[in-house]
Amino acid sequence: MKKSRIIKISIAAGFVFALFAGFFIFAGVRNSQFSKLTSAQPVDFELQAKLNLELKNRYADQNNLLTSLPYTLPELSIQVGADSAILIDISNGNIIYEKNADKVIPPASMTKLFAMYVVEEEVLQGRMNYSDIIPLPPECWACNMPPHSSLMFLGKGQIVTLEELLLGLSICSGNDAAYALAYAVCGSMEDFVERMNQAAIDAGLTHTHFVESSGYSELNVTTAREMAAFCRLYILKHPGSLKKFHSVASFTYPKERNMAPGDRYGAQDWSNGLPESITMGITQENTNPLLGRLAGCDGLKTGYIDESGYNLALTVERNGTRFLSVTMGGKGNNTKEGQAGRVADGTEIMETAFSIFRDYDLSNLQTSYFVKLYAAKEKGLNLIAAYKPQSVCVPFVTGNSIAENLQNVSVNVIIPDYLQGQITAGAEYGKIEITLGNYILQTIPLVADRSTEKAGWITCLADAIIK
Repeated sequence: MKKSRIIKISIAAGFVFALFAGFFIFAGVRNSQFSKLTSAQPVDFELQAKLNLELKNRYADQNNLLTSLPYTLPELSIQVGADSAILIDISNGNIIYEKNADKVIPPASMTKLFAMYVVEEEVLQGRMNYSDIIPLPPECWACNMPPHSSLMFLGKGQIVTLEELLLGLSICSGNDAAYALAYAVCGSMEDFVERMNQAAIDAGLTHTHFVESSGYSELNVTTAREMAAFCRLYILKHPGSLKKFHSVASFTYPKERNMAPGDRYGAQDWSNGLPESITMGITQENTNPLLGRLAGCDGLKTGYIDESGYNLALTVERNGTRFLSVTMGGKGNNTKEGQAGRVADGTEIMETAFSIFRDYDLSNLQTSYFVKLYAAKEKGLNLIAAYKPQSVCVPFVTGNSIAENLQNVSVNVIIPDYLQGQITAGAEYGKIEITLGNYILQTIPLVADRSTEKAGWITCLADAIIK
């Protein structure tokens, strides 16, 4: 009996020893695996797409064309004479300054930016080419435009390319060019305006609406905020338009190559009004008064009708930073006074902006970080940035020069040494802080790229020993 009992105890002890030995071997293997683990396999395409959609919805404000500055500064002391104004950073959409930015005002010829956008989309999709010869129906001849229209001077039978029409639209603000493009793209003004309004809807603009493409009608409406949002979209999608069209200083039209067959190029008599056939070249300066006058100015578009006052969408780029302002309802009893107001407001806004802010490029920001995962059914995951800004707008706040400010910007990644247990995809477990001294410029959440369940108790116990 005694011997039998000893044997049973020995067997039990051996079994317990085997369990402990097995457990510690298991823990040792896991420890070895963890010590060699430096990355996590990417999640599959379907799960990644689902997470991307969830993050897009959760951080929807980061996908807006315009966003608030991610930090608070004292209100800028900018003196603007126009009724309504806004200043934004093109790279990130940050709103730096605004004045009555939601006041509804006719855009006047800033309307033509929407017309250009529709045409540029056609070119981008390959349905039109800049070298295409565009037919000119009577509806777009200069002689048939409303009184006091800005004109490119289109005439009967002229041979004109799509590129020339866009130049006439952007430089001369030609109403005739706006009509020609509407008929060329859609066959009618009504259908073309529908495309313009759809572009506004797609951009999330709720106070912007058009009835024709030139801006002549006071029934076209927008706000400074919505025009700035659209200008940002236009520049980001069609950046080449600035150099190709909006920054060109002057334009002569028609040239001899534009003559209708049988027409002779040279001076003509306009004493009885604009003729159907225009055969003499007319040179016009760009309507933007800050081109060649304000350093870095390369666009964008003016606008004026009596009901709107003097409007200006203005963009300036210096040392990799691009700002855009929209001023509407500018004062002036005549064109000279109106242009002077545009110059004063545009200069005041842009010089103030560049004296205070510069962009710090975040395009190379690392946005994925591996973290080990204990007491879970997976051994690791990636923390990914919930969104990826292209830049952060760095203010002049430390007493150093702006250049020194940029050099002192720090990107600080704050993540745990490890995570454990159940993890939820999209939940925040870390952050990236972009700082200037003690000033936090922006915080970007780091979220889990996958979900995983808590492991069984044996794995949890082993991982507790490993940690």
